[in-house]
This record gives sequence, C-alpha cells and structure tokens, in this order.
Amino acid sequence: QLHLVESGGGLVQPGGSLRLSCAASGFTLDYYALGWFRQAPGKEREGVSCISSSGDSTYYADSVKGRFTISEDYSKNTVYLQMNNLKPEDTAVYYCAGMTKAALRAGCSPASYWGQGTQVTVSS
Repeated sequence: QLHLVESGGGLVQPGGSLRLSCAASGFTLDYYALGWFRQAPGKEREGVSCISSSGDSTYYADSVKGRFTISEDYSKNTVYLQMNNLKPEDTAVYYCAGMTKAALRAGCSPASYWGQGTQVTVSS
C-alpha cells in the first residue's frame, strides 16, 4: 500500500554534491520509517540511511557518516538525502525504501517497500 518514487540522481565529479528526493503515498504512513539503500554492480544492496516519520530518529551507515544527511518533510510525504563530498565508491543505484520503525533501529533492514531506483555516478 506504500508507493515510492525517487529522483535526483545523475553524474557528478568527486567532491561534488547531489540531493535525492523520495515522494511517498499510501495508507498509514506514520507506521513506516523511510530511507535509502544502494547497490553497485556485483555487490549486495546495503542500507545507507533511514529516518522515522517524525524525524526524531535516524541511522547512517559508517561509510557515509559526516557526508550524507537524511531529512523529511512530513507535510509533503517526502524524504531527502543530501550527499556531499561524493566519492567514486558512492557510485550505485540508490533506492528509496519503506520499513517498520523496528527496522530503523536495526540498520534499516528489512525493508518492505521499494522505489524503482535512481542512478548516481561519481566520476571525473
């Protein structure tokens, strides 16, 4: 019942920035935490960051701490991922995801709902 549509990916130079957006629609949105996973070719999908609907609880993977910031606008049913100081190893397809609040406390996993993904490429 949760539909997610992400946008904002693209090509950026190392050290640059991108802002991803995820628009959510469906029933009982307050039940869910929202966040971001990424998957590079040949690698497993990994949780990047997630946030409670109220914005009072967040998770960040160690690899992105200090560089990425997750935020939400509850009135717009939208979650954002501000990505700064991007590195080539950040190159991946980024997926918006929905999960229970319990998953938020466990590294964003498991996620139950997925967007279609948006490509982020960091290259000079």
